[in-house]
Amino acid sequence: MKKYITPFFLACFGAIFGIMIYNLLFPQKETTNGPIYNDSSYVYYKQPSIDQPLKRSDATYNPVDFTLAAAVSTPAVVNIRSESKTKGFYWIGGGEETISTGSGVIVSSDGYIVTNYHVIEDGEKFTVLLADNREFKAALVGKDPSTDIALLKIDSEDLPFCEFGNSDSLLVGAWVIAVGNPFNLESTVTAGIVSAKGRNINILDASSPVESFIQTDAVVNPGNSGGALVNTYGELIGINTAIITKSGKYEGYSFAVPSNLVKKVITDIKMYGSVQRGLLGVGLESVESKVAKKLKLEKIQGVHITRVTPNSGADKAGLKRGDVIFSINGTEVTTLPELQEIINTFSPGDKVEVGYIRSGKRNLVKIELGNHSVNLLDLSAIKTEELKIFGFELKNLEAEEIRKFGKDGVIVTHIVENSKAFNAGMVAQYLITHINDNRVYSKAEFIAELNKSKSEIFISGFYPDFEGDFHYRLFK
Repeated sequence: MKKYITPFFLACFGAIFGIMIYNLLFPQKETTNGPIYNDSSYVYYKQPSIDQPLKRSDATYNPVDFTLAAAVSTPAVVNIRSESKTKGFYWIGGGEETISTGSGVIVSSDGYIVTNYHVIEDGEKFTVLLADNREFKAALVGKDPSTDIALLKIDSEDLPFCEFGNSDSLLVGAWVIAVGNPFNLESTVTAGIVSAKGRNINILDASSPVESFIQTDAVVNPGNSGGALVNTYGELIGINTAIITKSGKYEGYSFAVPSNLVKKVITDIKMYGSVQRGLLGVGLESVESKVAKKLKLEKIQGVHITRVTPNSGADKAGLKRGDVIFSINGTEVTTLPELQEIINTFSPGDKVEVGYIRSGKRNLVKIELGNHSVNLLDLSAIKTEELKIFGFELKNLEAEEIRKFGKDGVIVTHIVENSKAFNAGMVAQYLITHINDNRVYSKAEFIAELNKSKSEIFISGFYPDFEGDFHYRLFK
């Protein structure tokens, strides 16, 4: 029996010694997946490391947690009540009072609140209810129908607010939450993913709409307009603006204005009282298959230049009709809404690097952006009474101009911003030859034909520096 004891202890000692040596040479790594602590209430997780690819089985061990984002953002989302009074004569000082409600987002501790323009569009008085049930009267600082953004201000300090995130870095498929404060129900939180970016859905009723929405499937219902779209860190990456629906209720498609564009709009409103938009000075359209084939492009993407405004930044930089823009400041541009979103984050006088394709060759050029308000007048500057309803001014052509243009007619000298002519797309230097299919050679003839029409007019003419005829339909 004794002869077996010594070998047994030697074997045990050898095994223990071997394990110790192995552990020293090959230390065990802490697992990076799955639950690492579990009790009756909580399960704690670690995300996979960068050098360890996510496996199919990891999906059940890496849930998305929205509690941080909700805790950060909900105190900054408010309810907005907009009151307006229509004119009436059924009692002294009378009128019908209209109340509409929506949501807003506090974006600074001193009380600046972003919301949608359509939430406060017709309002005269604004009341803000905070998440902690405090109520304030708000003043309208400014508005921008082109992006459906408005800025309010309440008189308070040390308020909770949402930090701006970078909407350009947002990826399709990323988790987001929509936070609103509708119908005095306090904050509501819904979750979804980014379905698409750069969406144009043609819903903004403005003179120069800028639609490059973030599309999500987070539930957004009436009353949530103006609320926050935030990432999983609670950073503001959009202002919830619209849904596409046939029933009037949420059906899976919601849209938000990107935060980078919102930040530019409200910064301009604070500093200047209105948005300062830079212009490239070109007419544009998204590249489609026919255009791509005609221009022999490798991809059906980019933005096709259809015209270049004389003396604009694009003209001075040498851009031409037929060029295709593929990047702005190194950021790839695939559609017109994407380009509009990027350009509208810059101001007049800023210089941007434009990448474009001409004859199959890629080129880069620096362009100084022009001012959006060139040749725009206030309505009081329109001297011709009959033209005030449309918002443009005319003058007869001089003999030298007739020879230069090759046709006689009347020329548009100025346009009133947000007027009917402006909203129809008419710009200065439009040479009118016909109204309601009748040839006109002078301002007096145009006015005479205008007075004959009852509800609408059809105008035909051309722009001296562009090919083809242009037609506009205006309503009285």
